[in-house]
Amino acid sequence: MKKLLYWLRPPGIWERPVILLLGIFAGLALYAFYISKAWSYLGDEPATCINCHVMIPEYANWAHSSHRRAATCNDCHVPHNNVFNKYFFKATDGLNHATKFTLHMERQNIIMEKETRPLIQKNCIRCHKTTVKKEFMYATTPDYQNYLEDRYCLECHREQPHGRVHGLASAPNALTTQKSENNIIK
Repeated sequence: MKKLLYWLRPPGIWERPVILLLGIFAGLALYAFYISKAWSYLGDEPATCINCHVMIPEYANWAHSSHRRAATCNDCHVPHNNVFNKYFFKATDGLNHATKFTLHMERQNIIMEKETRPLIQKNCIRCHKTTVKKEFMYATTPDYQNYLEDRYCLECHREQPHGRVHGLASAPNALTTQKSENNIIK
């Protein structure tokens, strides 16, 4: 180990500039961590999703839906099969979002990616398992056809919980980060 550290150590004349540069990079990294509120993404607080302005309409629509009382963003949009998969997904998805927002490549109109449909479908069934059981549906709906294998829940329930209209102009008086920080909504 000592040999490795000695090998990595810069020559005497470069020691101070390298330490200074490493300090600058560490400071910038800590500042980026602070300014992006990166710690907030480790939890399940829905207001975290409006750290980025393009999510404000989706947050506003969710906040006025019936799902507000029972589900957070992570309940629908993150896998729940184990804790490692959950945080791996959050890390990779967060890195993807951070890259898009930093490079201004984000869409102004949020649409569901094709790859996330199966994940959201599993989470719909996980939360609504008592109501999508065949026995329950056959008892309440005559001639019930089980479509869970053939189509996604969102094909019929497409307005849940984010509504039909999307984009920054769809919720002009929506809750913003500043309003959230002033505890208008809890």
